[in-house]
Amino acid sequence: MALHDVVIVGAGVIGCSIAAALAGTGLSILVLEKEADAGFCTSSSNSGVVHSGIHYASGSNRARFNVAGNQLMEPLCRELQVPFKRTGKLTVAWNVQQAAKLIKLYEQGLANGVPDMQIIDRDAMETLQPGISGIKALYTPTTGIVSPYELTIALAERAYANGVEFSFCSRLSKIKPPGSSSPHFRLVVEKDERTANSSTYRPAANSQLQARVVINAAGLGSAEVARMTGIETPDIFPCRGEYYILDKRLKDSLNLLIYPVPGAHSGGLGIHLTNTTEGVILIGPSNEYIKDSEDTATTAEILQALRNEGHRLLPSLDTNDFIRSFSGIRPKLAPPDEGGFRDFIIESSPEVPGFIHLTGIESPGLTASPAIAEHVKEMVGQLLPLGKRNNIITGRPPINGTPFLSTRFANAGLEEKAEMTARDPDYGSIVCRCETVPLAEIKNAVLRIFGPITLAGIKYRTRAMMGRCQSGFCLQRISEILEEHFNIPAEQQTLKGPGTELFTGRLRPLDPDKAANLPQTGREYSE
Repeated sequence: MALHDVVIVGAGVIGCSIAAALAGTGLSILVLEKEADAGFCTSSSNSGVVHSGIHYASGSNRARFNVAGNQLMEPLCRELQVPFKRTGKLTVAWNVQQAAKLIKLYEQGLANGVPDMQIIDRDAMETLQPGISGIKALYTPTTGIVSPYELTIALAERAYANGVEFSFCSRLSKIKPPGSSSPHFRLVVEKDERTANSSTYRPAANSQLQARVVINAAGLGSAEVARMTGIETPDIFPCRGEYYILDKRLKDSLNLLIYPVPGAHSGGLGIHLTNTTEGVILIGPSNEYIKDSEDTATTAEILQALRNEGHRLLPSLDTNDFIRSFSGIRPKLAPPDEGGFRDFIIESSPEVPGFIHLTGIESPGLTASPAIAEHVKEMVGQLLPLGKRNNIITGRPPINGTPFLSTRFANAGLEEKAEMTARDPDYGSIVCRCETVPLAEIKNAVLRIFGPITLAGIKYRTRAMMGRCQSGFCLQRISEILEEHFNIPAEQQTLKGPGTELFTGRLRPLDPDKAANLPQTGREYSE
């Protein structure tokens, strides 16, 4: 039975941040993730905002790690070559009562150590964002934006390159704490190895492993994981936030983030307009408590409310600007009848020594993630001796022998594009027209995936399928690339892992001569 120094449950931004922070300590580390890739749940379905720290009670974990994480985020993203930008934010008041709340937010920000805040009037608001409505606003210039899925993937890559093991499609089903029968945690893991036709395949037999320390970073499943050890912990209440994505042509119409003054019992910070590092604008999120933590549906009623609020925040919006919707789910500790926020729980369990428990980490969890990771590293150091790994790999490392493409073709100038195409003709074959993603970048992304190859994994690494047509043009071509270059039959291609197969068969058989001559370049596919 394999023994690891540390097992981290969850490969979201928190789990991957912790894994990257611990990767240089010489410990043997395993990350268990029920999904097929890093960041497939909450960490890929949020606003991508790096918050300033004005919204949370002074002295709380939220405030502490928010402000510290905000300071760490920019240099971290620079090192990992992850898109980041300090945009600033306006928290807007439309009436006198809301304007009074701005004063309280300002004072709370001062107590939390948020720098350079200003309460500004209508004229100053108009200077920062022409066409904005409202009577006053709190301006926080340290607010920024980051690509949440790219950050999570980059952190996972750094951890992986420095020796951290990842086990995807692996759902933790049982934990037995250390006791008389064993000095270590014993974990039972259900690993789903289906690759096609979910009605035919079955999950692999349970596997067992041991750990000296277990870190619970399971997000929406964190309460369930904690209770496996016998710990009493508050319930997690799933709260769904729906978003609209606006067309990229509007990227220059929003200079900074625009938020309303949050309501006293809101489950979030209110519906807002958010720039993204990719150029599209998000409207959302809503906040709706739901029973099913995996129900990421969008609803007509909420989407209409998003459109209405978007017009209120920025009256120049046009109906044709809305191109798609999506939703993400927050792991809230505050129940529906209470609303608002409760503090993050980050603790080394006194009842179960060696169990580090993180739960209720919703917004600003993304912002706080690098600071939380450093704190958890210190907690691990109180349980295990931390060494130092030789030859630590920094930056954005090669994965599977494949280097990271630091310059995206879409962002290159004309001369640079010509040079890239002359060097590699695959740059001259555009697969995704909306986002200008060439064949070279699709192949590079597939080769760098160190878990199951999925269409969502390719999307989050390249932005293919994220443009105006929402994969209408490029999905078929990407499917062909997976089949022709990586020997993955269409019937075994999935959106997000086992159970999400897209194709059940062919309308006509594949030409035997074509099948016999399929290119064998790139990464070989195997189950």
